[in-house]
Amino acid sequence: MVDAATQVAQVPLQFGGNLLSLAIVFFVLALVAAVFGSRGIAGLSMEIARILVLVFLVLAIISLLL
Repeated sequence: MVDAATQVAQVPLQFGGNLLSLAIVFFVLALVAAVFGSRGIAGLSMEIARILVLVFLVLAIISLLL
């Protein structure tokens, strides 16, 4: 029988990996909004995409170091 501490130790630090694809979706949304002249939505979408890319990079560096 495997105890709870062993089960927790065996869980990898990876998850779906959707951060980068979500960042690309928000970037495309920002480009489309910019083309149609909606600067507010374009700026907000770019900010969300930038934050998602930064979170992705931080998590990638942490996973490489561990």
